Amino acid sequence: MNPIDFSNIEGILIDLDGVLYIEDALIPGAAETIEHLKNKGIKCRFLTNTTIRSKENLYKKMTRLNIPVRREEIISPLGAAAKYLRKQGNPSIRLEVMDETKEDFAEFCTTSENPDFIVIGKIGKRWNYDLMNELFSQIMKGSSLIALHKDRYTMRKKDLHIEFGAFIAALEYSTGKKALIMGKPSKTFYKSAIMDININQDKILMIGDDLISDIQGAQNAGIKGILVKTGKYRKELLDQSSVKPDLIISSIHQLASLI
Repeated sequence: MNPIDFSNIEGILIDLDGVLYIEDALIPGAAETIEHLKNKGIKCRFLTNTTIRSKENLYKKMTRLNIPVRREEIISPLGAAAKYLRKQGNPSIRLEVMDETKEDFAEFCTTSENPDFIVIGKIGKRWNYDLMNELFSQIMKGSSLIALHKDRYTMRKKDLHIEFGAFIAALEYSTGKKALIMGKPSKTFYKSAIMDININQDKILMIGDDLISDIQGAQNAGIKGILVKTGKYRKELLDQSSVKPDLIISSIHQLASLI
């Protein structure tokens, strides 16, 4: 692990689920820690791969949990995808996302027939062979694939569960075409957050519970990564991984004693 000079830190990128809260339960000390950081003048950006809530509903959830946050501090793959699509002119899109998050793409023309782009997020039990084959056929005919993220697993009720990144990998394997990844661990996503926070990357930390999306993604973008022992953290996953966090702490609450 590389040493961290906390006196040099001016900005922190913070994962949400598993770091600040787990489902609807606030992690002890999380809200107070964010308030402490902001009182110290530390800029915060909240990076999430969540695709089941719109940005507005994420903001409402965080304020309901008394986490001091501004809407513009939340950076999600939904916003990144919408921003990318705007730059493509007036593309047609196929949305495979939860109904709630469709509002973030309301400005675009949606179609299930030969879309320019297929946008995929979490859709739960709607995954089946017929859907995979339909998406496969459209990609082979020229549709581009946008994955809101490519996480391998998520956590529900204290257990790890497969995440839709597995289905994205299957589509990439079958079509021979790479998806454009909008969320973590995409280097582009992290660079966008660095530009938004407007601080040199050597003065920024990432804190998260996912070795790949949070720690490896941040390190690939030139940011030190702190792993918390909450949420997705599993010692056996850490022991078998080649990814080495720059620091491991018990929870985000410990950060208040370091900064």
